[in-house]
Amino acid sequence: METILLFMPGGYEIFIILFVILLLFGGKKIPELMRGVGKGIREFNNAKATVEGEIKKGIRDSEEKDKVSTESEA
Repeated sequence: METILLFMPGGYEIFIILFVILLLFGGKKIPELMRGVGKGIREFNNAKATVEGEIKKGIRDSEEKDKVSTESEA
């Protein structure tokens, strides 16, 4: 756990990283880069919501099957 904390960038390091990104991509490319990142995050969240919905539906269907099978046995 302590080794992970050693590699966490602080305020000064983040400033340097942002400056290097600005130098590499230039001011005109950064908005396009951020749009791509935003689109990727949005797609990830949509996929996550779909998987969660399918899992919840499967659990619900399983519970309904159990309920029907216990009612038919009684």
